[in-house]
Amino acid sequence: MYQDKIVLCGASAYEQKYYFNQDFSSLPEAVKQELQIMCVLYTEDIGGILTLEFDEDGNLQFKTEALDADAMYDEIGSVLKIKQLQEEKKELLESLEMYYRVFFLGEIPEDADEKSTDKSVDPVDNEG
Repeated sequence: MYQDKIVLCGASAYEQKYYFNQDFSSLPEAVKQELQIMCVLYTEDIGGILTLEFDEDGNLQFKTEALDADAMYDEIGSVLKIKQLQEEKKELLESLEMYYRVFFLGEIPEDADEKSTDKSVDPVDNEG
């Protein structure tokens, strides 16, 4: 269905705009708001453009770019801020990756796969 990279959302300090891919409109409103806050605050603090993209394996990547003439862009701060976000928002980011893998790539979660293939007998002894 998809190839290469799919943008989930992004923000630009240059245009002062936030973008959200409507293919993900079924996400809960609280998740959408958290993504918006995260992206906008990043561009306010660091500058440039931040996009969150899924690669072909369903991994969520933080992509940044800045204009060459942008003397305000903090390249070192960018790396540190992304590491901070990845740590603080780890659960959210992992959930988004799972969502993408299931609903967009059609993968079956490992724990669900185990439950559906588990043919074990109930351990309760029904013989009297």
